[in-house]
Amino acid sequence: MSFSKLYAFLGKLHKNNNKEWMDAHRDEYHNVRNFYMEWLDAMNVKLAQTDPDYFDTPGRKAINRINNNLLFHPNKPVYKDHFGAGLDQVRKQGDFYIHLGIHENFIGGGYWHPSSKILKSIRQAIDYNGEALAHILQKKSFKALFGEMVEDTSLKTAPKGFSQDHRHIALLRRKSFAVSVQLTQEEVLKNDFEAKVITIYKEMLPFRRYLNTAVTV
Repeated sequence: MSFSKLYAFLGKLHKNNNKEWMDAHRDEYHNVRNFYMEWLDAMNVKLAQTDPDYFDTPGRKAINRINNNLLFHPNKPVYKDHFGAGLDQVRKQGDFYIHLGIHENFIGGGYWHPSSKILKSIRQAIDYNGEALAHILQKKSFKALFGEMVEDTSLKTAPKGFSQDHRHIALLRRKSFAVSVQLTQEEVLKNDFEAKVITIYKEMLPFRRYLNTAVTV
């Protein structure tokens, strides 16, 4: 089993996105899913070896369901066109996320559209010590790998309780705090993919730790 077979399965699923087709190809789906979970198990061990504070996340816990939630999004296809998984996962958000699909491949982390409670905690951390986050974001190696944080809509004015002339107003206005590295299928299929994942994890770690500390302290 390999990532090429994972992509081949997703390509066929994309053309036949219905329960009848999935039921007829259930064994193939489970073979691909099991391969990905085994790969995640191996990465779980390797990342734990690089980070003493890593939160053990075996593949079965890390991997996301392939079914779309049609209760809240009835117009979506029955199944996703990708396999997603979150390692170092204390909670669903804030984890180290790996997304492999036929249209998009990326590795990301942080908080995307967090709850108002989590967003408030992050803003309080920025108010207290925004310099630490700004330093992480401006680090040369960090910017070379991630560029800027993922674009999202921001408040047009200062959030409640903060001054318009706050020294970190641009950060305080944000509604999401996440970074990502876009990948091609070709990069995922190369022999150095695991090494690339570890490199991305290490570079992202101070950013993720800052945010996760903000929402837990």
